[in-house]
Amino acid sequence: MLRTVTATRYVTPLREGGSLPGLVEADDLGMYVVKFRGAGQGPRALVAELVVGGLARALGFRVPEIVFVEVDPELGRTEPDEEVQELLRASDGRNLGLDYLPGSFDFNPLVRDPGPVEAARLLWFDALVLNVDRSWRNPNLLLWHRRMWLIDHGASLYFHHRWEPGWQPARQYRWEPADHVMLPVAGPIENLAAEVDLDALDEVLAEVPDEWLLGFPDPADTRRAYRAFFTARLAAAAEWTEGLEAARAARV
Repeated sequence: MLRTVTATRYVTPLREGGSLPGLVEADDLGMYVVKFRGAGQGPRALVAELVVGGLARALGFRVPEIVFVEVDPELGRTEPDEEVQELLRASDGRNLGLDYLPGSFDFNPLVRDPGPVEAARLLWFDALVLNVDRSWRNPNLLLWHRRMWLIDHGASLYFHHRWEPGWQPARQYRWEPADHVMLPVAGPIENLAAEVDLDALDEVLAEVPDEWLLGFPDPADTRRAYRAFFTARLAAAAEWTEGLEAARAARV
């Protein structure tokens, strides 16, 4: 289960993130990069962060510890930046934090080769979760203690921003591998669908707070919709895995 910490000090905004995440100190004396539910992308970005981060861990990738962060809007009262003040006021209550990795820096696969298997696995995983934010311009990978860590999955699962009544999980979703940071260094792409544990997915979905599940009136229906997406996506995995391999082979 995810731990819950309480924010005690807002340290600094991280303006390289479009949703204005912030570095926050908590009551356990830890430092966390906090994604705020009051940001423009709303709670769905936090759901993507939690669900995709949990699945990544289940597949053996390194992801900083994810925690719930309780935020009191008074935390921003002394902040000179009005945008930060407004963000903290809109984020009263539960938010999402990732353990801050001090001394880490951007991971570049051309400088430190992750190996063709690891690169191929990450390429496949990002295609599974429709992560559109792992490009050369913004790899969202960190090198820490000589290991690669995955961060910032809020742009994944983009379909949930367009849920409508009667939504059904489609088997085809637009996802282009051409700009993916791992495409030039990936080895042959294997279909990893058999490694994805839907029971583990259910455990992750159970962690998502009901108030973040905005797709349908009943949070249980929203959880079922996420599961239905993954079920359909995995059922079609052979087809889109073949497309990934064709893109990789064309790049070699």
